[in-house]
Amino acid sequence: MGKTYRNGTVALAGLDLEVRAGEFLTLLGPSGCGKSTILRLIAGLDRASSGVLTRSFDAGRASVGFVFQDPTLMPWASVFDNVFLGLRLQGLSRSDATPIVNDVLALVGLTSFDEAFPRELSGGMRMRASIARALVLRPPLLLMDEPFAALDEITRFKLNDDLLALQGELGTTIVFVTHSVYESVYLSSRIVVMAARPGRIVKEMAIEAPAPRGKDFRTSPAYALACVQASEALQGAMDQVLP
Repeated sequence: MGKTYRNGTVALAGLDLEVRAGEFLTLLGPSGCGKSTILRLIAGLDRASSGVLTRSFDAGRASVGFVFQDPTLMPWASVFDNVFLGLRLQGLSRSDATPIVNDVLALVGLTSFDEAFPRELSGGMRMRASIARALVLRPPLLLMDEPFAALDEITRFKLNDDLLALQGELGTTIVFVTHSVYESVYLSSRIVVMAARPGRIVKEMAIEAPAPRGKDFRTSPAYALACVQASEALQGAMDQVLP
């Protein structure tokens, strides 16, 4: 599969990628290698210029949730109403949606902040609200485009743990974009390393670590070794610029 923009920029070339049910797949690569383009193609927000994209989701469900780097919450609406949005657009009444919204707010640890406005929340809490909004329709696939990049390290570690716990509870398939080697190794069951100009896959890595992951894994020799291997693969990808 390939994607070429109208200005002639080849964003992706010869992409051959399968997203497997229940996995945590991370796209790791330098800026401009097409990671976000892949998410947009999967979500149906853009179309491939060549090749075939096949989806195996139930067309009767909200099959894809999308979390962006910016939480993009409606500033005039409460946390509850931000999360309620998707259900409201599907025609669900507020009274019928309330237990569903409350359940997902509990999953992300925002039960006590349902009436708060985005300006009253920390960066990490705004991202939790954004994740809740994506999960409220229980999509089988969750796409995440560098959602934690702007957060401090402590908050990022906490949200990494919470995201893995959410996936374990919901069984959601996740495709995650990051520039962080350490984050990719900690979160993923599989890492796809990409090179730029044009965007393409140069290496895949399986991360063999049992769930649940936590401090023991983050400080283990296996984690350190996988980080070295992912770092070397990323450096190799950055060196592979085609003429």
